[in-house]
Amino acid sequence: MYAILASRRTGEIELFDVPEPQLNPQGILVRTHFSAISAGTERASMELSSKSLLSKAMARPDLVRQVVEYARQNGVRAAYQKVTSKLDTLTTIGYSCAGEVIAVGAEAGEFRVGERVACGGVGYANHCEVNYVPRNLAVRIPDNVETDAAALTTIGAIAIQGLRQASIAFGETVAIVGAGLLGALAIQIARGAGCRIIAIDLSPERVKQAERFGAHLSLLANDPEIEAKVRAFSRYGVDAAILTASSSSAEPVEMAAKLMRDRGRIVMVGAIGLGVSREKMYGKELSLALSRSYGPGRYDPAYEEMGRDYPVGYVRWTERRNMEAFLDLASGGQLDLAPLLSQRYSVHDAAKAYANLSSGIYTALIEYPRSEKKAAKDPEKATGKPRGEVRIGCIGAGSFATGVMFPALKAAKGVRLEAVATASGVAAASAQKTFQFQRTETPAELLSDPNVDAAFIFSRHDSHAAFVMQALQAGKSVFVEKPLATKVEDLSEIEATVAAQQAAGPAPFVMVGFNRRFAPFTEKIREFFSARSEAMMINIRINAGYLSLDHWTHRDGGRIVGELCHFVDWARAAVGHPITEVGAHLLPNGSRYCDDNVSAMLTFADGSIATVQYLANGDKTVAKEWYEVFCGGSIARLDNFTKLELIRKGKTEVHKGASDKGHSREIELTLNAMREGTAAPIPFSELVEVSRATFLVQEAARTGRPITMPGAPQTEPAASESANAP
Repeated sequence: MYAILASRRTGEIELFDVPEPQLNPQGILVRTHFSAISAGTERASMELSSKSLLSKAMARPDLVRQVVEYARQNGVRAAYQKVTSKLDTLTTIGYSCAGEVIAVGAEAGEFRVGERVACGGVGYANHCEVNYVPRNLAVRIPDNVETDAAALTTIGAIAIQGLRQASIAFGETVAIVGAGLLGALAIQIARGAGCRIIAIDLSPERVKQAERFGAHLSLLANDPEIEAKVRAFSRYGVDAAILTASSSSAEPVEMAAKLMRDRGRIVMVGAIGLGVSREKMYGKELSLALSRSYGPGRYDPAYEEMGRDYPVGYVRWTERRNMEAFLDLASGGQLDLAPLLSQRYSVHDAAKAYANLSSGIYTALIEYPRSEKKAAKDPEKATGKPRGEVRIGCIGAGSFATGVMFPALKAAKGVRLEAVATASGVAAASAQKTFQFQRTETPAELLSDPNVDAAFIFSRHDSHAAFVMQALQAGKSVFVEKPLATKVEDLSEIEATVAAQQAAGPAPFVMVGFNRRFAPFTEKIREFFSARSEAMMINIRINAGYLSLDHWTHRDGGRIVGELCHFVDWARAAVGHPITEVGAHLLPNGSRYCDDNVSAMLTFADGSIATVQYLANGDKTVAKEWYEVFCGGSIARLDNFTKLELIRKGKTEVHKGASDKGHSREIELTLNAMREGTAAPIPFSELVEVSRATFLVQEAARTGRPITMPGAPQTEPAASESANAP
């Protein structure tokens, strides 16, 4: 399918042919007929992307603070790599489109294939030939509304929400400051509500055009007599001002404050500076409110992604209902949209459309071919691969994959980056361009591709088990980023599949991304205690930091299963003996932290004990990871993989270095094993053991009682050859 994407580094617009997005149960697939470019919003985004790195930093100090914090925790080199990786990606653009439903998810049964729908949402209603849209961000188009006009629905919903925030009433005087696309729609909607409209803009052409859209009075923003003219028209001053302009300064707010009556309302819809003087606001006791995009539900993942609606009796006007209201106005003939639809471009001329935004047009419509859904392409016959080469297909291209794993794979010898697949299809195109994958595919195509020897899975946690199963059934080697599974039953199914394949022939290759056991400092700790003759006591403290309750990690198995598993594995590798018992307790503040503050205790077959403190209630300025190992009169202390102290007989051996958590070594060992046809660096039984122990941490935390590991061995002597196993 065609997708219009922008470079984060340069702002350059390009047309790409990418795989179609994946259909999820909560939404629909829509073949786009028209998408609308929001001239103000998208032009500002492109201008920011085209700025130098320093200018970008000055424009987004919030992101700079995040980078500084990341550098403090992970090192300057890692932070630089993360930033450059992000800048080298492509991003979707657009957020308002209309088209035809071509597929319906299991939980979106109110839609039917063939229906026309208007769609909204950044990341969903993109400038793409096919879009996946969650159910709450799509509405049916009335029969008497043309599809091109319906492409403006999301932008119309923004105007509606701004007017709702102003609580306008019949007969009031409303000033629309900024008569661009958003302002033109707000003028018509407010007039339809029985208000007297004053349109204000810097452009003489838009001031004149505002009268056609229904403004009773149109004024230039720099008119020296603007206050007198507004006073003469309104008698008392403006009741409400809707600021749809875009400006880094606070001048629109200052001007609106001059025009308001006592206790008037100002609503900011556009991106405007907030530095208004207190004197003007205080003297008239004005109210200042910000309008949050399309309406209630915006930025709520439960509403937008999962499709959970708000009860109409409690939230009358949500994003979706505002979109429906706009289409009702269009259906009733109360909106004059024709002047806004005159600029049209083929999807092939997208770059030209964006270049023309500076000419002062209201908007531009992108038109897409009305082709039928393309049949899935047949995989090519397997090509002869050079001896010792591993042809890799990667599923998922998020920040971890693009910032850490793809660079490691690209740098490895004897590797061919064959294919990349993502749920959206768009991120795959970005990864292909940056890391030189041979092609993009859908996940299903990649897993059945005979030219792919090994599937590397970097998708969201809850998709791991299904992709692992499909890859195994396709006869591919598997590397999956942790966790192996987010449900006990999925782990058992993977275990049964591996056992069945092993019984019928060679054991399948399965590796999980437990990288910390391969870190150089971890190896030094193992060497330091290699001759131990007694049990270990291990203390691991993870200052993980707070994650908001709506973060996807909480929905995809939680942080215990998705993150604490790393440290269960580290302890398992350090001890070198099986886990026999698991206990855990939670702090009683789950309403804020979910299950993020947990103390887990692992007992091992040789009598060793490891405690893992995984915490979300700390200060992020403290380093994330701290490890201590006590054994035989010796101590090892590891500080965030940047400093290691080995203490024995009163002497301290100190090792320092850039943060290295073992990713490169992990990839090296994994690829060597794949090429040589040997077992994975971590035995599969151990992967299952660590995964199952992590599930038991979750269960023990809920019950408050220790749990014996299924099939746990009898206590072994502390010293054995297995203590040195990787």
